[in-house]
Amino acid sequence: MTADCGTAEDCASEDGVRCSVTVAAPRARAFAAFRHDILAWWPRDETWSGDVIEDLYFEGRKGGLIWERGPGGFRLDMARVERWLQPERIHLRWHVGPGRVPEPDPAKASEVEIRFLPEEGGGTRVELEHRGFARHGEGADAYRARMGSDLGWPRILRCFAGHFEPRRETAASDAKITPLRLLPEFVA
Repeated sequence: MTADCGTAEDCASEDGVRCSVTVAAPRARAFAAFRHDILAWWPRDETWSGDVIEDLYFEGRKGGLIWERGPGGFRLDMARVERWLQPERIHLRWHVGPGRVPEPDPAKASEVEIRFLPEEGGGTRVELEHRGFARHGEGADAYRARMGSDLGWPRILRCFAGHFEPRRETAASDAKITPLRLLPEFVA
């Protein structure tokens, strides 16, 4: 499958998932948006806090974390940055296990590598490989299958690509107008 802007392809290997998407942005901008705008484009149902998430933060450095903060100071770490080569590549130790359960043990974490490759015409091909699922132990095969399906990384990367699509202004003809109702005490 060829990935065009806003589409993703996936290829499940024995212990990994690969997918890619092309975004309408130069490499440096795509790399920066992947980090700095992660709260805006990351699907809420791929967080523990869901719609009440307060922040999703990506510390852009080796040893940095991707973590979310929810209500009341709730915080969970999703990944640790193993390698940071701006604007070319990010290598993460992935601490989300089967069933979306946090996995604090580094020996049981999988790996996610994201590469940003310049394309002709000014776009960027973002390639993602998630490998080492077997380290998660029980449930690893189902987890790999989910992350390789349209519900996993391909969808997440499509959300990222959508972040670069022009925002459509609502035309007056498209807007639903609700008439103002006056309360009885204000009617003469």
